[in-house]
Amino acid sequence: MRMRSVLVGVTVLATVLATGEASAQTAPGATGLKAGAAKVDITPAPNELPPSYEGVHDRIYARAIVIDNGTTGAVLITVDAGGLSEDTWGNVTQRIQKELGIPAKNVLITATHTHSVPRRQGPGASLDDLIFSSAKQARSAMRPARIGYGSGLSFINVNRNIIDRKTHGWWEGPNYDGPSDKTVAVMTLEGLDGQPIAVYYNYAMHAVVLGQLDQVSADVPGAASKYIENSFDDKVIALWSTGAAGDQNPIYFQQTYDLREIRVKDYAKRGEDISNAMPAGGQGLNRKDPTVKRLMDQQKQMVASMGQFLGEEVLRVMRQMERTSTDASIVAAQKTVTCPGRERTNQGRGGIAGTYKDGPDVNIKLSLLVIDDIAIGGVNAEVFNLIGQRFKDESPFARSLMATLTNGRANSGYIPNDAAFGFETFEVLSSRLKPGCAETAIVDGLLDLIGEIKIQR
Repeated sequence: MRMRSVLVGVTVLATVLATGEASAQTAPGATGLKAGAAKVDITPAPNELPPSYEGVHDRIYARAIVIDNGTTGAVLITVDAGGLSEDTWGNVTQRIQKELGIPAKNVLITATHTHSVPRRQGPGASLDDLIFSSAKQARSAMRPARIGYGSGLSFINVNRNIIDRKTHGWWEGPNYDGPSDKTVAVMTLEGLDGQPIAVYYNYAMHAVVLGQLDQVSADVPGAASKYIENSFDDKVIALWSTGAAGDQNPIYFQQTYDLREIRVKDYAKRGEDISNAMPAGGQGLNRKDPTVKRLMDQQKQMVASMGQFLGEEVLRVMRQMERTSTDASIVAAQKTVTCPGRERTNQGRGGIAGTYKDGPDVNIKLSLLVIDDIAIGGVNAEVFNLIGQRFKDESPFARSLMATLTNGRANSGYIPNDAAFGFETFEVLSSRLKPGCAETAIVDGLLDLIGEIKIQR
């Protein structure tokens, strides 16, 4: 029996299935595997944009894959959004269960975490309705299918926590020596004629490049998915899955360089010091300034470039994929782990010691969906990269990946790995978690779920 670390003050709240038990189907049905995919435009109308927004750079989508093995089904959804609320997760999954007959626990809804999508406002269609529509359309498009899996490498992400050379304190910038998983995990669904239906790819990187534009954008995840889809004449749906990206940025990201310096100087002219802060969006930037315009235009080019680079690696993995299966078991389970919480009592984005008082406990929802021998561990928060790597290392499934910002939003803020709590980074300073709990609670929690479903497979 595998030994467990003792977690002091950790309460595990099992919510596996609607009744607290594990979900499993022992074998695929006789009809074999079927899959369908769809995407729905969720771009806000002009009257739904907040006053700070200046229009739309590129359109955003909810993308869905529905898989059925003749006995049960599963749904994978990715939404171009910064995050998705607990209400949205609950509403959509319950509707899928009620109207499409797919258990709510068999649904993973992931946000791409683009920083260029505002919260919807105004009289437009409900985001929940649009997300559900993507799943409904995908189910209607199902046809006999084969499933495959492969992995590759992409070097467009980088650890984003460095020691600033001027202040000698922690700040944001490319740390080439820091922990950073370059793996691109790729799951494909194709028709029996060999033509791809959908691809679900997982990568650990923040979608933050265009955050200063104050224009709607799906950022690099959207650019990569559109590049993949275009490569198949838009007959394929490509879903980005957000890996353990809590401390991972795009390797080329202007906010940490020239644009930041311009913002600091612009605010200083108005008597405000933001040298240890980072105002949201493009506040403080004069877009009429030729230098600002050039830098922002270069960022737009960079998103297209990085999307193409990542998309090409996904395509390479797809080309080399040889083993596919027309049968696949589908099993799922969920639980919630609870860790002690804290509230910060001082300010400063990075490079200073944080002060705290006790706060409410932090509840972290864990989801597990195993399709064939591909284990997807879901966490409803922003998780540091080493936690995702530890889960993959300890999982008994060789084909394991972690999908973060999945199935709602925890009240945790960032979830650093245990060792990172010794760093004065902005993620650690702002985390609502006390040190020493979440890393093991997440990894052991997912491994416990794997143990439950393996018994019933």
